[in-house]
Amino acid sequence: MTTTRPAAEGRVETTPRTSEQGVGDLVRQATEQMSGLIRAELRLAAAEMKEKGRAAGVGAGLVGGAAVVALLGAAAIVAAVIAAIALAVPVWLAALIVGVALLVVAAVLALAGRRRMGQAGPPVPRQALDSALQDIREIKERAHR
Repeated sequence: MTTTRPAAEGRVETTPRTSEQGVGDLVRQATEQMSGLIRAELRLAAAEMKEKGRAAGVGAGLVGGAAVVALLGAAAIVAAVIAAIALAVPVWLAALIVGVALLVVAAVLALAGRRRMGQAGPPVPRQALDSALQDIREIKERAHR
């Protein structure tokens, strides 16, 4: 069935109704909708990664500041420990003992950190991926109907 309506300059236009659209028109519409959906999913993934990056940047700045202050505090404590040990042994030996102890602690921390980094997953935009996979499942289900 067609719809007739007056056009400019006295002509009459006939356009097919939605139920009579050709396969080509339907494929074109489906392609346009898929393109729009993919663009929307990419925008969602970009926004999600941007937000995660912003939060990580602020956190990294705070951790960096804390590390500087902790380093200064640790240096003062190390100097106090060396001075205390130097009461019983020569100063060079006290510094050597404290230095070796600090290297052992550093090695233990490095190994623990390496293990934890290996357990961390990749920074993937899970929400966007899950949404895209759901869209694909829905499209496949509708295509088979």
